[in-house]
Amino acid sequence: MEERQHGKAGKWFARLAAGAAAVSALALVPATQIVAQGEGRSPTELFWGELHLHSNHSLDAYITDNTMVTPDMAYRYARGIPIEQPGLDRKIQIRRPLDFMAVTDHAEMMGLFTLLNRADETLTSTPWGRRALAAHIQDPGRNGAMSVTTAGMAGPPAPELQEMMSQIQSDAVRTAAWAVEIEAAERNYIPGTFTTMFGWEWSSVVDGGKNLHRIVVANTDAEGAASFIPYSSQDSQRPEDLWNWLSNTRDRTGIDFIAIPHNSNISGGLMFQMTDSDGRPISAAYARARQTWEPLVEVTQAKGTSEVHPEIAPNDEFADFEIRRKLLIGQPTPADAGDYARSALLRGLQIQRRTGVNPYNFGMIGSTDSHTGLTSVQESDFYGKLVSDIPLSEHVIGPRPVIFPAWEMGASGRVAAWADENTREGIFAALKRKEVYATTGPRIALRMFGGFNFAAADADARDIAAVGYARGIPMGGDLTAAPAGRAPSLLIHAAKDPLSGNLDRVQVVKGWIDARGEAHERIYDVAWSGDRRIGADGKLPAVGNTVDLETGLYSNSIGAVQLATVWTDPDFDPEQLAFYYVRVLEIPTPRHSLFDAIALGIDVAETGQPATIQERAYSSPIWYTPSR
Repeated sequence: MEERQHGKAGKWFARLAAGAAAVSALALVPATQIVAQGEGRSPTELFWGELHLHSNHSLDAYITDNTMVTPDMAYRYARGIPIEQPGLDRKIQIRRPLDFMAVTDHAEMMGLFTLLNRADETLTSTPWGRRALAAHIQDPGRNGAMSVTTAGMAGPPAPELQEMMSQIQSDAVRTAAWAVEIEAAERNYIPGTFTTMFGWEWSSVVDGGKNLHRIVVANTDAEGAASFIPYSSQDSQRPEDLWNWLSNTRDRTGIDFIAIPHNSNISGGLMFQMTDSDGRPISAAYARARQTWEPLVEVTQAKGTSEVHPEIAPNDEFADFEIRRKLLIGQPTPADAGDYARSALLRGLQIQRRTGVNPYNFGMIGSTDSHTGLTSVQESDFYGKLVSDIPLSEHVIGPRPVIFPAWEMGASGRVAAWADENTREGIFAALKRKEVYATTGPRIALRMFGGFNFAAADADARDIAAVGYARGIPMGGDLTAAPAGRAPSLLIHAAKDPLSGNLDRVQVVKGWIDARGEAHERIYDVAWSGDRRIGADGKLPAVGNTVDLETGLYSNSIGAVQLATVWTDPDFDPEQLAFYYVRVLEIPTPRHSLFDAIALGIDVAETGQPATIQERAYSSPIWYTPSR
């Protein structure tokens, strides 16, 4: 194990160590510029983004009071431009602008209420459209047109509703709504500065609230985006049908797509099964299709963490983090291996052993799933998942009949992309090759390379990326055929977010399949702050906690500014399929529920949530496949 707190990875760390004044100065510099500084330029730079956000074009966002924040406003907010927020009745401005974003409104009923607001003739020219408009005029709030339109949200419409759906979800209506999304993305695209991507959410819900949603992102320009209408779960609830549509649309238009399973922790065990939608064992053909279209998963967002569940990984002391134990409709649900990314990675190896193809060969990202139109992850100033969460008084008046209580939601997450340029082409390519990672909000800079030729001294390299690319592969890649007598090594470098907590530790999570096809996992502490030592129980002592529960303040007097190491797998078997990913933990910092409790003058226990959390980053994995 190697620890590096003040190594040679960049001059800005010295400025950080110099004190709060330097941190304040760095706060004015985009993270991409900070990471890019140093000796020479890496072939990739770090860009921060959001790939799962809803504006008032999403039906559920509109009926939870987001009647105002349009797709254009959502992009403008992410760029750093002030916008008006009606829930706060004032202007708001993001603390740190993003580098890229996709507004991903639900394809189902996309833009319906905004079309009703302007009495769009594509709706008002039909009997059902006029009926919906009359209901909306009578009650423009939560109920009105909802009574007319929600029948189509839960699946294919019943026969008596087919005519309604053919009118209010005609191709003309869907095209009119999609055109608004296209125009907003195109207006805010500034290549090299802010990248907008065309996307939407395919919102399949089956078996009484089990979430199989996918975020779909297209690699195209406005003209290409106008050549299709987003595929919706009203077209089909089956992921296989979505993939077929993506394939056919690519063949017709030349446009490439990525479908990202989101919030798998509330799928009721269905997201990462060992079978297809018809209950048949996953075949090589299914595995290839899923690997093609779903190279990423969303491992953290407002509705909880989908990395792992503490009941599934009882030996993982950090597994109980932002766990949501309810389905989409609010019904409690037991832990199921089919809900979590780590279990899926293990299942993927088992399927690969049987079929030769791994359907769960995915990278990891985070995004917010915010329905406010605001990409918000800052614990001290979290705007919640829904606009109805924004007024603090609403949190304690009740109980309200809400599926997503504000304090149960997490201020998470972010997607970090190592891309060659901040353009649609550059960001999409990074996503496709899985050279991306997730964080729960903080901008932790994380590099991870795998190879067989790294030396311990490489952790001190002036340009770790140059060493990593020259001698290995980046996160998201594949290793094979280990040289005789050598085990894979990981070159890892993590740097704290200048505006967040110091780093506690770096961990490697390994999963593998033994000769009998049984799955195993192990977590290794590989770098950490301070002079702690791993105890006889195999555990590293806790880093400590400096959070003042009376004020919400904390001190970065513990933890490290950066951690770097070269870790070699001590338990490597060259004949076993395996994966490795890195998890980086910050020191404890205040959760948004503590800030709310302090502001409201209540005990934080009344929120039902912990006062502090350890924010974290999850790298995309590197896989090892033995030669056969």
